[in-house]
Amino acid sequence: MRESSNPVFRTLPKGQQGGYAQFGTGAAGYGAQAVHADPYATYPDQRQTGVSRPLTIDDVVTKTGMTLAVLSAVAVVSYFLVASNIALAMPFTLIGALGGLVLVLIATFGRKQDNPAIVLTYAALEGLFLGAFSFVVANLMVSGVSAGALISQAVLGTLGVFAGMLVVYKTGAIRVTPKFTRFIVAGLFGVLALMLGNFVLALFGVGGGEGLGLRSGGPIAIIFSLVCIGLAAFSFLIDFDSADQMIRAGAPEKAAWGIALGLTVTLVWLYIEILRLLSYFNSD
Repeated sequence: MRESSNPVFRTLPKGQQGGYAQFGTGAAGYGAQAVHADPYATYPDQRQTGVSRPLTIDDVVTKTGMTLAVLSAVAVVSYFLVASNIALAMPFTLIGALGGLVLVLIATFGRKQDNPAIVLTYAALEGLFLGAFSFVVANLMVSGVSAGALISQAVLGTLGVFAGMLVVYKTGAIRVTPKFTRFIVAGLFGVLALMLGNFVLALFGVGGGEGLGLRSGGPIAIIFSLVCIGLAAFSFLIDFDSADQMIRAGAPEKAAWGIALGLTVTLVWLYIEILRLLSYFNSD
């Protein structure tokens, strides 16, 4: 099984054999079907209890829907709390972003990404962050457009990209090959390095506190956001392929929580970058 660009998927069960409903026809999976000798090896407790059943696409849709529902509900509450007291913006942003990052690291390196409590708590923390972040960007960093319109455009853009890449995957228009995966992973590391470099330079006052200008709202910032949006979009193809192979392998149904977490991480990143890009075009 190819490594996903999304670290959450890398510690989920691997394999490609099974007969359950899948994300696509497998055309994007580059054809080869590797037999997974024991899909329960990652989840020995399931085999002992005998209560698990194989993962299906319905499990993935349900768990992902629950995760996004929690995130959306908390984001709405966070948005209106910040609207009533702007002083909450900073703590909500920091707690949500740092708390979400810590839980993703715990889920990934502690192999607890199939734990619903961790996944739903992550969704709540990211909702806290996104609500505050969206308020600040849509109300304090733009002009000539209502906050509701800007956020709605970002949400629709995120869902549109997700749906579009799902169609691309199902039709096999772009094949998920090892070379393609390496290219996306290299791009992600490059973007991460630029973000860290920009942050450090900004701390030392380079560029008037803007660092490399990746978030200044200028041409460089627009190009950087477009690159991030492109990488996030193509990451969905690799994530779909990883989930598809887990379904084929007959992985235990609780693996759906890990898939939901991985997809949510990419969706959150995509939404943030689209909202940033829209704010650049509507800034003072």
